[in-house]
Amino acid sequence: MPILNRPETMERITTSAQAETFIQEQIVDIRAQVGDKKVLLALSGGVDSSVVAALLIRAIGKQLTCVHVNHGLLRKGEPEQVIRVFRDEMDANLIYVDAVDRFLDKLAGVRDPETKRKIIGGTFIDVFAEEARKLEGVTFLAQGTIWPDILESEHGIKAHHNAGGLPEDLKFELVEPVRILFKDEVRVVGKALGLPDSMVYRQPFPGPGLGVRCLGAITRDRLEAVRESDAILREEFANAGLAGKVWQYFTIVPDFKSVGIKDGKRVDEWPVILRAVNTRDAMTATVENVPFELLSRITDRITHEVKGVNRVLYDLTPKPTGTIEWE
Repeated sequence: MPILNRPETMERITTSAQAETFIQEQIVDIRAQVGDKKVLLALSGGVDSSVVAALLIRAIGKQLTCVHVNHGLLRKGEPEQVIRVFRDEMDANLIYVDAVDRFLDKLAGVRDPETKRKIIGGTFIDVFAEEARKLEGVTFLAQGTIWPDILESEHGIKAHHNAGGLPEDLKFELVEPVRILFKDEVRVVGKALGLPDSMVYRQPFPGPGLGVRCLGAITRDRLEAVRESDAILREEFANAGLAGKVWQYFTIVPDFKSVGIKDGKRVDEWPVILRAVNTRDAMTATVENVPFELLSRITDRITHEVKGVNRVLYDLTPKPTGTIEWE
C-alpha cells in the first residue's frame, strides 16, 4: 500500500538514480492499489499534476484518463504543450475541454479578486465533474498532492485540496503518488520521467491563472495583453539567462489607461507592469535587480508588439509591503 507520511529517515531525492528508485517503488504501489480499475486525473500542466500523469502512464497506461480544462487563463502555449507532451508523445488518454467562453462569460463584469477566484474554482469543479460523469467505471482520482500541502493543512495554513468540492455523487478513492515529496524532489522525478524542462521547471503559477493578473473585471482584449506581454517577458528572461535564476516573473495589466503617442497620434492605452521576485518560502520576497538594458528591450518589444499597450512599469516593491501577486 502507498506510504501516507514521509519517513523521517527518507533521504532527499536529488539524483536521477534516486528518482528512478522512487519511480519503480511507486509503480509497484500504484499497481497494487489500482489493480485493473480506472483512474481519473485533472491535468493542469503544472509541475505536480504533470509528474503524477507521467508516473501513472508508466504504471498503468491506458487505465488513466487525464482531463485538461482550458479556462482561457493559461499562459501562451500551455494548452498546446499539454496536448503535445501527453497525447502525442506519451500516448495518454487525454480529454481536452475548451471551456474558455464558459469561464470568461461567467467572469464578465466581476471586479472583486476573491469573487473571481471563487468563480474560477467553482466553474472548474463543474466542468471537471461533467467530464467525470461521462466516463464509466472510474474508481480512483489521482491528485498532485505534495508533502508541503500535507504539512500546511495540518498546521492550518491552508486547506488541503483533497477532491475539494466535487459533488457527492462522485465518490473516488485517492491516488497520490508524490504526496511524500517536496517540490524540488518532484522536479527531479519529473526530469527522470522524461518531461520537458519547460514543464518540470515551470515557475509558480496561481490557481486562477492570468485571471488575477488581469486586474479588476477581466476583458478578453486585456487578457490577451497579459498573455502576450508575459510571453515576451519569459522569452527575454530566457535569452538573458535569468529563467532559472529568478524565482517568479510575470506581467500585470491594470484596468486603467494613460495617454501616449503612437505614429504621431495621441492614444489612450493600458500600461503593463513587470514583476520579478526572489524568495525561499514565498512568505517574504526581494525584487530582482534586472539590468536596465534588458528592461529597455522588454519595454520596446511590449509597446510595439502587444496591442493596446503604450507604457511599461517595473514594480520595485518587496514583500512586505507588497504581496507577490497584485490580486
